[in-house]
Amino acid sequence: MAANGSGGWWPAGRAGNRWWATVPGDTHRGGRAREYGRDGVGVSERGGGGVRTAEPPYVRVTVVRAQPPTSARPGDSAVVRADGTIDGFVGGQCVTGSVRVAALAALRAGEPVLLRILPDGAAPFPDVPGAQVVVNPCLSGGAIELFLAPELPAPVVRVVGDSPIARAVAELAPIVGLALDTGSGGRAPTAVVVASHGGDEVGAIRTALADGAGYVGLVASGRRGAAVLADAALTDAERRRVHSPAGLPIGARSAAEIALAIVGEIVRELRTGGLAAPSVEPPAVRQEVDPVCGMTVVVGPDTPTLTVDGERFWFCSTGCRDRYAEKVGA
Repeated sequence: MAANGSGGWWPAGRAGNRWWATVPGDTHRGGRAREYGRDGVGVSERGGGGVRTAEPPYVRVTVVRAQPPTSARPGDSAVVRADGTIDGFVGGQCVTGSVRVAALAALRAGEPVLLRILPDGAAPFPDVPGAQVVVNPCLSGGAIELFLAPELPAPVVRVVGDSPIARAVAELAPIVGLALDTGSGGRAPTAVVVASHGGDEVGAIRTALADGAGYVGLVASGRRGAAVLADAALTDAERRRVHSPAGLPIGARSAAEIALAIVGEIVRELRTGGLAAPSVEPPAVRQEVDPVCGMTVVVGPDTPTLTVDGERFWFCSTGCRDRYAEKVGA
C-alpha cells in the first residue's frame, strides 16, 4: 500500500523490477495505477481502483521534451499535491524545485500550463499564453518542457429521492464528471436535484440553499412546482437559485430523458451561467529564496537547508547549499 496524502491509502505493489502506486484521477475516469521502473521513472499506466469521490486537488506533470544533459525523459511523470509533495519523477532537484512552484501556481489558477525550464544563458524564449518560462541557473546545460495539468475536485451533486428520475440523474451525473454526494459529510454540494415527487420538498430545498448549492432543481410540473415554492417563502436571491421545473426544455418524456435535461442544465450553468465549481485554495506553503541562485524554493521536509549563525537558509539543491556553506565557512 502507498500513502495517498489524505489519511488513506492507495493500492500499491511490485512486479519484478517495477513498482506501482495508484494515483488519483477524475471520478468519471477512475484511478490510474502508474508503474515505475527501477529508477522510479514512469513506464506505463493502467486502470486502478481505490479512487474516492472527494479527493484533494493535485497537478499531474508530464515531461514532453527533454534536451540533454538532463536526467528526465519524455513521458516521465509525477503528481504534485497541494502541500507541495511530489510523487513520481520528472527530473533532479533543480528541476523539481521549479516544477513545485509552478504546479502550486497552476493549482491556484485552475488552468494547465506548459512549463519551459531553461539554463542560465539560454536563448530568450518569450512567455506566451498558456506557457511559462523559468530560467534556472542551477541546470547543468540541459532544458526541459513539462505539461502541468491541474486536477480539481469535481462539482458535487446531491440527489434527493428514490424515483426513476432520481436514479437516472445519479447514473448520468458521474459520466459528465460530476461527483455524487454520498451523505458522508464531505464537500458541500454545488447542485441539488429534488426528485422525490412529494414528501418534504420544501425542507429539501431549504436544506440545499442553506448548504450553499448554487443550483437547486425541483422535479415537478409547473403548477405543482409553483405551489411548492410558494410554501417555501423564498427570498428573491434564493428563488434565482431554484429551477422549477428542473431541466432544459428538450421535450423529455422518459426518466432517462428528464435526467439528461437536468444534468444538461447543471452543465450549462457551470459553463455559462455562473454556477461556481468548487474553489481550490491550496494550504499555505512557505516559500523562500535560495541565497545562491535566487530561485524561489517551496519549503518542505526534504528541502536542503543550512543554519548559519542562528539564521536558517533554504536551497533549491544540495549543490547550492554546499556552495553557500563553503562560502560562509559553515
